Amino acid sequence: MKQQLTLYGIPNCDSVKKSMNWLKAQQVEFDFHDYKKLGIDKATLQRWSKQVGWEKLLNKKGTTWKKIAADHEALNLTMAKAIEMMLEHNSCIKRPVIEGEDQLIVGHDEDLLKSLTTK
Repeated sequence: MKQQLTLYGIPNCDSVKKSMNWLKAQQVEFDFHDYKKLGIDKATLQRWSKQVGWEKLLNKKGTTWKKIAADHEALNLTMAKAIEMMLEHNSCIKRPVIEGEDQLIVGHDEDLLKSLTTK
């Protein structure tokens, strides 16, 4: 039985497009959760942060981070502060996040996608 996958991201992100195209090429069904239209809830970010670490979830390479980092205590971030920042600015969440029943992939990684889709 195939596990249900949800791909979280924004549709114009190159990494999201790569993962979507890879999944489609492998004929893997998935749901797409668009942060811009649907947002993200605190409980999900807390669950992910516990699973992979908030440091991995927080995208510090993007333009949104660069714009807001100066306004925040960026050097003293905690999980709670990072989650609040990601709730307020969902572009600060590294993309894509792909969630299966028992695995969470952050970022486009074909090797991890293969392991997720061959179970």
